[in-house]
Amino acid sequence: MDAELLAKRTYRWSDLSSAQQAQALRRPAATAQAAVTVAAQAILTEVRTRGDTAVREYAAKFDGFPGGPFKLSAEEWQQGAKALGQQQRDALLRAADQLSRFHSAEMPQPLRLEVSPGLVCQRVWRPLRRVGLYVPAGTAPLPSTLLMLALPARIAGCRERIVCTPVGANGQIHPGILAAADIAGVTAIYKVGGAQAIAAMAYGTESIPRVDKLFGPGNAYVTQAKVLAAQDPDGAACDLPAGPSEVMVLAGPGANPRFAAADLLSQAEHGIDSHVVLVTLDAATLAAILAELQRQLAVLPRREIATASLRHAAFIIAKDPGQAIDIANTYAAEHLIVQLDDPAQYVPQIDNAGSIFLGPWSPEAVGDYASGTNHVLPTYGQARSHGGLSMESFMKSMTIQELTPAAVLDIGPVVTTLAEMEGLSAHANAVQVRLEAARAL
Repeated sequence: MDAELLAKRTYRWSDLSSAQQAQALRRPAATAQAAVTVAAQAILTEVRTRGDTAVREYAAKFDGFPGGPFKLSAEEWQQGAKALGQQQRDALLRAADQLSRFHSAEMPQPLRLEVSPGLVCQRVWRPLRRVGLYVPAGTAPLPSTLLMLALPARIAGCRERIVCTPVGANGQIHPGILAAADIAGVTAIYKVGGAQAIAAMAYGTESIPRVDKLFGPGNAYVTQAKVLAAQDPDGAACDLPAGPSEVMVLAGPGANPRFAAADLLSQAEHGIDSHVVLVTLDAATLAAILAELQRQLAVLPRREIATASLRHAAFIIAKDPGQAIDIANTYAAEHLIVQLDDPAQYVPQIDNAGSIFLGPWSPEAVGDYASGTNHVLPTYGQARSHGGLSMESFMKSMTIQELTPAAVLDIGPVVTTLAEMEGLSAHANAVQVRLEAARAL
């Protein structure tokens, strides 16, 4: 990046108007959203109507699908997974262990409470029966995403955990994805990617079963197909809005410039529409991090992608830590890295973030792969209202209530009064007949 562009993307927050502040934090525009919606809806309709035939046409057109069955055979799966080196497999095993530990601990617990004498309310949890896990394989295969999706699904007790992922240029699925699927206990793999994979899992085809809920990140077409399918009563629910990756780094005077620059680039290399934001407390820290950013960018293998991403980055100087936290809450980052002095003290003030990384020794990349938390997180400001993927995402809750005659006598008059106030006489009568019976006991 040239110095002129860096200067253009640098802001002193207190000097900006509200409109200028909003513009400084604006994410890259979504790719032709209207056109994406039309295209995604067309694919959903075609797959829903023509099943495997439509999926095969789209898979050949967009992914170079070589033909043959969509479902990966056990032999293909085993042979493909064996192609992965032992060091890589060991890394997947360690990451899987970390993820399993954390997700097992966050399993939601049942609740039973006697709200008033004789009136017991409960909340119980059940796993979803069949889940569809989408694993992208665009500019880079993502076995880590497969672990993030399939492991909590297995721990939750989902009976069927099917994966759709596109084949590579060689017509094969990456061995890392196959090995991760084996480790995580996936029940079936289908060689289909893109919006056509979402459509197939949402509605079902002759070869690919319909799922109860869709999971996983993807490009704009995949994301929009998930949203549209979730809005259709005949479709499938979806996990959360997950678009281009993003990070905000809060860096105080004591921050390590090398670390901060590396964190920014780790997100910038995801794609040209990824978004990175740096917030510092003084010009000297900003200058040191930007200088380091330039040095690391020059030798980055994916520097063309990262450079394109950095063209819409934001580099901000805040007046103090409080203002920096305000900026973070306004932006609502997918990943928020806090390299301020005593970073834990700021956590209670942070309301909007997908995942938080505290201190100089907590790179976002560890969360992407092996800390134990899930890396499927809300983007594009959705962290204001959404959390990341968790055990609850793969489960649903039911409430239960049971009353004794004494409880009916106690709460019944309250219910009949409220029902009559709303003009719902049958509701009132359902309680009244029990009141009469209970009084006769």
